[in-house]
Amino acid sequence: MATPMQKRKLMGEINVVPYIDVMLVLLIIFMVTAPLLTQGIKVELPKAGAEPIQDVPNHPPIVISVDVEGRLYINLGDDEDQPASSQEIVAKTSAVLRNRPETPILVKADRAVPYGNVVGAMVLLQQAGADNVGFVTDPLDTYPVPE
Repeated sequence: MATPMQKRKLMGEINVVPYIDVMLVLLIIFMVTAPLLTQGIKVELPKAGAEPIQDVPNHPPIVISVDVEGRLYINLGDDEDQPASSQEIVAKTSAVLRNRPETPILVKADRAVPYGNVVGAMVLLQQAGADNVGFVTDPLDTYPVPE
């Protein structure tokens, strides 16, 4: 019989099973939400063997996207996944360029978009005061060579 004066032996181990459960739940949450964090408009980029544009520190680029239907999108503001009007693109781009003239400007157009639509986006950027505009492409390594 144990007397009231007898002390219990302390357990020096940590039960890690609840921590493993929490870790697995967090892993599943991150796996589900990671694909949702990618931003931008789905476009089939043309392939080209061009040199990458140098990043400007602390200045994320302005990206004008042209989807297969010819709608324009801009990566500024809260409604990046909504088509933007010509006036919105000119206003937003010129506002950023007035404050940070060294901000890179990129055009990301679907390969099926007619050339005239891409030129229209370039004209809007020129109206906004953009001097240098780059194009977003995919690397050339897997592109079939036309015969």
